Amino acid sequence: MAHTLDPKRTIAELKELRSFSADDHGAQRIAFTPMWVQVRAWLKSKLAALPVETHVDAAGNLWSTLKGKSDKCVLIGGHMDSVPNGGWLDGCLNVLAGVEILRRVAAQYDGVPPVTVRLVDWADEEGARFGKSLFGSSACSGNLDMDEARALVDKAGIRLPDALKEVGIDFENVKASHAELKDAVAYLELHIEQGPVLLDLDLPLGVVLGTFGVERHAISFHGQAAHSGSTPMNRRRDAFLAAAKMSPEIYEIAKRHGGVCTIGSCTTRPGIVTSVVEDCRITLDQRNLDAKGLASLYADARAASERFAKECNVEVSWERLWNIEPVLFDAQLKKFCEEAILETCGKLHLLPSGPLHDAAEVARAGVPTVMMFVQSLHGISHNKIEDTKEEHLELCVTAFDKLAEKTILAHA
Repeated sequence: MAHTLDPKRTIAELKELRSFSADDHGAQRIAFTPMWVQVRAWLKSKLAALPVETHVDAAGNLWSTLKGKSDKCVLIGGHMDSVPNGGWLDGCLNVLAGVEILRRVAAQYDGVPPVTVRLVDWADEEGARFGKSLFGSSACSGNLDMDEARALVDKAGIRLPDALKEVGIDFENVKASHAELKDAVAYLELHIEQGPVLLDLDLPLGVVLGTFGVERHAISFHGQAAHSGSTPMNRRRDAFLAAAKMSPEIYEIAKRHGGVCTIGSCTTRPGIVTSVVEDCRITLDQRNLDAKGLASLYADARAASERFAKECNVEVSWERLWNIEPVLFDAQLKKFCEEAILETCGKLHLLPSGPLHDAAEVARAGVPTVMMFVQSLHGISHNKIEDTKEEHLELCVTAFDKLAEKTILAHA
């Protein structure tokens, strides 16, 4: 078996996967569905040709292990599941690049590398069916909120524990997957950027500094319903007016502290054309790589909401929906990642990840972690038009393999 890496084979396998797991609307690899089971079987068929042991853990994560001279483990991860009508590269590029790296490592070291190398396909990274992202990795890290997850229901009314049972997973035992992280010394993840930063810089590859922390809240303004024809403008207690003032304000807040702020939904009551709005509920998503910056985003938004409520003679209340702290990736692994990219294409960019990734959960579990990004055409993901130039796909597989080798040798 040749020792050389074959990035073109990874691209061919990505196209093969697309041929049976996508339709005219995009990828349909939703976790815990029959198509996902079929995709998993296809992945296992690719791994069967390698000298690896493959199994599914208590949380439904698939692990393929190339045993080395040392028990120390270098982990390579991704996810085969997609959102409905998703892109052909999101998640699966990571896994199939990992398969190609396993082939190269197995050949180069006659099946026994200096350290153990493990590939993981995390279960339900997207959370598309039940609304809970990072299911498999958060179960493995120990951070999964069991009570919250137990209550999740899909659009058809199927409970998450019942859906898991259908694919052979005992929900109450999912955190036993934490044992898989024993002896892990590094976790590496490749991913399409999903945004426009590398595209705008005309760069193929980037080193990911870490994942944004997130503050997610619902903000409700409470005024008074009144007839839209008979109520003078200066007498109104218009909840929507106060909420509307938040829209430009969050852009100013983001300018001050960095990161991003998004009002993603707005609901009014009574919601009829002939009434001043009595109640208005908006949702706010704030993200920042710096913990202090994230706290400032939240504090300024809260202060602004109270100021606008007073100006409009209404009341305001806040409800925390979800939050997660920022995760900074390992300094040594980031250095290896920089070297790998520079050796591959001579230039790079360092950037944070706005979206969440399984890598963040592994890092939270105490495993040194890094991510590499490859440019996304259009800066678009979670969409059938998601794409990356084939020459960039070849570059990312090559650079990711160099990162893996540097990490292996560092722990040999």
